[in-house]
Amino acid sequence: MWRIVSKSILLAAVSLVICCVLYPLALWAVGQAVFPFQANGSLLRGPDGQVVGSRLIAQPFTRDGYFQPRPSAASYDASASASSALAASNYALRDRVARAIGPLASFRSGAKAGQPVAPEVEQWFQQDRFQGQPHLVGQWAELHNGLAQAWVNADPKNGAYVDDWSRQHPALVAQFVKDNPATPQPKAADLAVVFFKDFSASHPGQFPSAVTRPGPDGEPVTTLEPVKEGPDIQSIFFDLWRQEHADADLRDLPGDLVTASASGLDPHISLANAEFQLDRVAGKWAAELKRDPAAVRQEIEPILRRYAQAPWNGLAGEPFVNVLEVNLALCRQFGQPHS
Repeated sequence: MWRIVSKSILLAAVSLVICCVLYPLALWAVGQAVFPFQANGSLLRGPDGQVVGSRLIAQPFTRDGYFQPRPSAASYDASASASSALAASNYALRDRVARAIGPLASFRSGAKAGQPVAPEVEQWFQQDRFQGQPHLVGQWAELHNGLAQAWVNADPKNGAYVDDWSRQHPALVAQFVKDNPATPQPKAADLAVVFFKDFSASHPGQFPSAVTRPGPDGEPVTTLEPVKEGPDIQSIFFDLWRQEHADADLRDLPGDLVTASASGLDPHISLANAEFQLDRVAGKWAAELKRDPAAVRQEIEPILRRYAQAPWNGLAGEPFVNVLEVNLALCRQFGQPHS
């Protein structure tokens, strides 16, 4: 009996050593000897030699002088890789894409060819009418209750703004409670539609947005104020503008410029996407370096071509570039940005 037990123990020990020690050690040795870059996470270093990220994982770039990756439903969190899981019929998906398109869209033909759509959206918004009815912001909130509530929850300042409004309008809050007895103590998000309808009536052609001004001590202070133009107007209300201007001929945008990947961490963008961003990137570097934007653009174009690649060496799919690699190449070309 002991012989059987001892052999079983020996076999288990040998298996443990092979599977948990020798095999991983062999893989580590081969990886370090043959594929050290890939085995250590495909890490890329900046001009100062410090690790700035992985070639395999997207990260956000907020500066205009950098190329931007695809939108991320996971907020570029490598520990939370995920898609939005929104169906094509879900208005939240349409809204997210429309908000991305609004500030970027431009006319393709006609007298306004090449001009941005954003100023047109702002002018239309200020007329404060949708489908022939007044109070555009109130209509938006009624049509898309979830989006109105998402605005309230998006920032603590938004929620505090609605809370302040509710204290100043007890009659409207009381009416809401009467109409919704299951919500006797409504929170700010519960009052989103009521708030926006009242706001729209009190501030026609305006929307509450963050405005930053110098405070008494000279430091910047951000508060919510009614505005009639700006990025919030251009993005939030682009879809409603598009519904009323379905015949407007707009320039096509690269799909990956406004759509997220399945993982939310795709480190690549299409070459068409990068070329669409090229004017913005070149313009920012030109302003910082006090050079001609056209000359800077001519220097960046070869960088994109150098880093462009396609699946199966170009036999399938469209060319793409790695965002982090290209942005590092810009730093090597023009130096570290000052802002």
